[in-house]
Amino acid sequence: MLVLASASPRRRELLLQAGYAFTVHPAHIPEDPLPDEDPIAYVVRLAREKAERVFRELADPAAVVLGADTTVTVDRQILGKPEDAADAKRMLRMLAGKSHRVITGVAAATARGTEVAAEVTAVRFLTLSDGEIAAYVATGEPLDKAGAYAIQGRAARWIPRVEGCYFNVVGLPLALVSMLLESAKCGLAE
Repeated sequence: MLVLASASPRRRELLLQAGYAFTVHPAHIPEDPLPDEDPIAYVVRLAREKAERVFRELADPAAVVLGADTTVTVDRQILGKPEDAADAKRMLRMLAGKSHRVITGVAAATARGTEVAAEVTAVRFLTLSDGEIAAYVATGEPLDKAGAYAIQGRAARWIPRVEGCYFNVVGLPLALVSMLLESAKCGLAE
């Protein structure tokens, strides 16, 4: 039995798109980075904590629990989800006209232990005006997204280049997840 330890509708959609049968049991853990924590270590730690927390809560030795966490980094700063509209505008100003990294940590917790991995994708943003940023933030779309944007949404028009896994930027690197779950022998929906 595959269990997704996330409330993210994007992760649910991506797993369904890939053909997985699963249930959803969100993990509720603190998501603050540790002092001087490397971004890859940060998302892998959170993915592991989410998967292991839900695995313990379920107390089902047959369960395979998938945890994931995504962050955006630019200029050595971790950009999680914005706190409010002003924070979203700040993040978008940081991304405008630059390349940044989207990093997703994934973890599969089973009775045999937990396997973890991470995917890194480079994303290039066009230069944005203050008016474009304000109009985008006013849509509400960036308010629950790491880095304050959705590549699959309105922000797509400002992204001329993606180097790496597109699905990683949406929130779940499907090929990496597939390899991780294959090693956990998780079945596809029929």
